[in-house]
Amino acid sequence: MKNNGVGNVYGNERVYSDNITRILDRLLDGYDNKLRPGSGGGITEVKTDFFVTSFGPVSDVEMEYTMDMFFRQMWVDERLKFEGPIEILRLNNRMVDKIWTPDTFFRNSKKSLAHNMTTPNKLFRIMQNGTVLYTMRLTISAECPMNLMNFPMDGHACPLRFGSYAYTNREIVFTWRKGLIASVDCPKESISLLQYDLVGQTLSSEVFESNTGHYSVQVVIFHLKRKLGYYLIQTYVPLIMVVVLSQVSFWINKESVPARTVAGITTVLTMTTLSISARQSLPKVAYATAMDWFIAVCFAFVASALIEFAAVNYFATLQANRLKKQKARQDRLEVLAAGSDDEDAPSLDSSPQGGLKRRNHSMCRSEPGDAPPVPIFLQQGSAIPPIPQLAGTSPIDLYSRVLFPLAFALFNLVYWYIYLAKDTMERLRAKPCRA
Repeated sequence: MKNNGVGNVYGNERVYSDNITRILDRLLDGYDNKLRPGSGGGITEVKTDFFVTSFGPVSDVEMEYTMDMFFRQMWVDERLKFEGPIEILRLNNRMVDKIWTPDTFFRNSKKSLAHNMTTPNKLFRIMQNGTVLYTMRLTISAECPMNLMNFPMDGHACPLRFGSYAYTNREIVFTWRKGLIASVDCPKESISLLQYDLVGQTLSSEVFESNTGHYSVQVVIFHLKRKLGYYLIQTYVPLIMVVVLSQVSFWINKESVPARTVAGITTVLTMTTLSISARQSLPKVAYATAMDWFIAVCFAFVASALIEFAAVNYFATLQANRLKKQKARQDRLEVLAAGSDDEDAPSLDSSPQGGLKRRNHSMCRSEPGDAPPVPIFLQQGSAIPPIPQLAGTSPIDLYSRVLFPLAFALFNLVYWYIYLAKDTMERLRAKPCRA
């Protein structure tokens, strides 16, 4: 009984295989795969949809994105109708070369790859009514025009356009198999983007006009929104910290010339290094981005802090020269006054007691509040002014301690409000194309 059961199974399989073989032989008898369905005058409708298995990465420098997908095409070929116990013929990729298939290509792709490991990744089925389902696995790198004026608070619309290469829209028309909403399936687990969020996709149809005719084109627009976290950590926060450190010099004594000079130059060099590193991951565009404006303003604040100390030092030098001239004039007046006193009292000068009195008088001309001279090694850092009247905080520093932080805080408030409040997503609208 067991052997009879096994024999019946093998017998049924042989009958099933023979039926498929006879159906295929009958379908291919007289079939010309060089002619499209309806070549006598009808229009062939090719219904398409695809499933995205992997989306990313997105390159800002090359302005392109990469995706891996299962691309499905379905059309009706009246020549492939058949009758029999089998409703669907499930065939391998070798059958694809024996029948007509659409000459679909991706118009804005830079590089396309059809997977062939371990065998060509293609699915081919024929229904009883002549409907053909053709699926293949593709990896496509397509161009994505980017406007980086709002970088890094920007969003981009990356299109994918495909259609027939040789047949015009009077011969082949492409449509979306599941409508404008469900024809492109892009699950969240398939998205592998580090710097972007895929917020959605928009489907449409276009007509490409050229000197050889009008062509039906299907368009998918992927909407990408850039993630701001990386740039906040790597660029914005360090820039803000450098500006704050440059303003700390306003609280350093103006006589500490080396300390304030080193602080100013160091912050300027640090700002230059940060600006160069921030531009390395971007293409060399001819316009200024949002980050460029922020870097430029921060650089202006840092440079202004260094210029502010130059102004403080300049006015302090002017005041020192003025005080030296006043002291020199006062010394000359005292010398003249002492000379007139000597002429009025010659008798006192001739006596030993008078000479002693004159020496005492000259010693009394020195100011009683003068401090003892400061050793030279303490004066090398310029922390102690050579003229006591120059000690104290400069009025320019007093104003800068308030105005610089307030101005920088106001700039940040306006900057972040403008770029975070407005919609920075690009809108790529479908419209007729001409070539």
